[in-house]
Amino acid sequence: MMDIMPFGRDSLYNPRWMAGPIMSDAVPEVAFPPKLLADLRRAAAQIVSARRITVITHIDADGITSGAIASETLSRLGKEFTVHFEKKITDEVIERVNSDDADLVWICDLGSAYMSQFTRIGLVVTDHHVPDSNWRTGQSLLSAFGCSHQLNPHLYGVDGSYEVCGAGMTYLLSKTIDPRNQDLAYIAVIGAIGDLQDLQNSRLVSWNRLILDDAVEAGDVEVSFGLRYFGRGTRPLVQFLQYGEPAIPGITGDMNVCLALLESFGISAVDSNGRKRYWCDLEESERMVVTDELVTNAGSDADRETLLGEVYTITRYPVRSGLGDAKEFATTLNSCGRYGDDATGPRIRRGGRSALKDAENKRRDHRRNISSALNYVKENSLLMRGSHVQYFIDGSAIKETVVGIVANMLLNSEDVDPDMPIIAFAEADDGIKVSARASKRLIDRGLDLSRIMTEAAASVGGLGGGHSVAAGATIPEGKEMVFLDRVEALVKDCLSP
Repeated sequence: MMDIMPFGRDSLYNPRWMAGPIMSDAVPEVAFPPKLLADLRRAAAQIVSARRITVITHIDADGITSGAIASETLSRLGKEFTVHFEKKITDEVIERVNSDDADLVWICDLGSAYMSQFTRIGLVVTDHHVPDSNWRTGQSLLSAFGCSHQLNPHLYGVDGSYEVCGAGMTYLLSKTIDPRNQDLAYIAVIGAIGDLQDLQNSRLVSWNRLILDDAVEAGDVEVSFGLRYFGRGTRPLVQFLQYGEPAIPGITGDMNVCLALLESFGISAVDSNGRKRYWCDLEESERMVVTDELVTNAGSDADRETLLGEVYTITRYPVRSGLGDAKEFATTLNSCGRYGDDATGPRIRRGGRSALKDAENKRRDHRRNISSALNYVKENSLLMRGSHVQYFIDGSAIKETVVGIVANMLLNSEDVDPDMPIIAFAEADDGIKVSARASKRLIDRGLDLSRIMTEAAASVGGLGGGHSVAAGATIPEGKEMVFLDRVEALVKDCLSP
């Protein structure tokens, strides 16, 4: 680990970041494949011809933005429709889908892993999770197959974990229905950011990039390059540096050091009226010197690349509103969805002031719960290490809606082994919720958490799925250790030379 350079002195680090992105690999040009465009047209025709439609969508930021795009699309078509938010697909949800008397059911950011269990006539799925391998052969009705449309990037050779999200697939269908729906592209960008799809490259790539281009062309998103810390419009300047990720040795976590850093450059944390300043309030020159100091003192080259990248501004809202930054907007939606207030997302998009206030309260609760859960795991030494995985079982102390976030934060901390996936368990209404996360380094070695969660859950009578890098499952209570043994074996098989 490198020594901390004194604040305020001339940096020895060559600030190449000022000239633009530092990319380890070139991002190739992409285009939508003809088969996707044809499938989109077929699904669009079925939606246009339906009279009454039921929309089912997920509760996270990607799901809420997916639902917002779908509902706005149907509203513009003058359709009769209802929207339902679901934490996950369960047997009860599958039965409801199959027995729904609407002309069409449109499932967003969910559904692909259960396609062979849907038997209804009239179904559209816009999802990005790993699809059900039994689909098509599992269709019990030829007529149902003909009217079932699954629009999923994996079916076209594109990775749904970082190249396009559920909201992105929903937007592509919306734009196919009517090109004027390009004004909804910014919502899909928020969904992608909420799903951390910009994390791998510090920018949106592939199909996400094409959707971003639509949002920029529509004037709803501005793209800039710089420090990618969270909270540039909502965290006071000192806290913005104090809680930034990735952590900077000797700086992150220490309020006094962060304040001293600012003072060393003559940057005040308050304005002339004594009000706290935010990152978005700084002059460009002030942001540059602080950014250069953080980059200089980063603990590794990987952290330097993570620190810097593209930042997405939603031009429809002031940055200080908490909605003007795509990350902050997505976090607001996440906090609403995970605490049973899914409907606030569409209310925010329509500009309701009361919705913004409600969302801020939810966001505050969300941050508090995550912080409390993270501290709980650390203070009670819950993190255990097996032969090939690390895990924690917390019972009911941590909400099932944030256990995956906690697992991901632990994975990116110094408290865990990055060469082992982390598995987290929490109690849920229908059993035990399991969240699994792994580093990109493990994925590059062949680890596939989606397959592991699917197979391990099935071995104990549960259900699982997701992405290679982040997946989950629901298993019966009392089966945690049997499930974990199966995961250990599957991880070992994946990573064996």
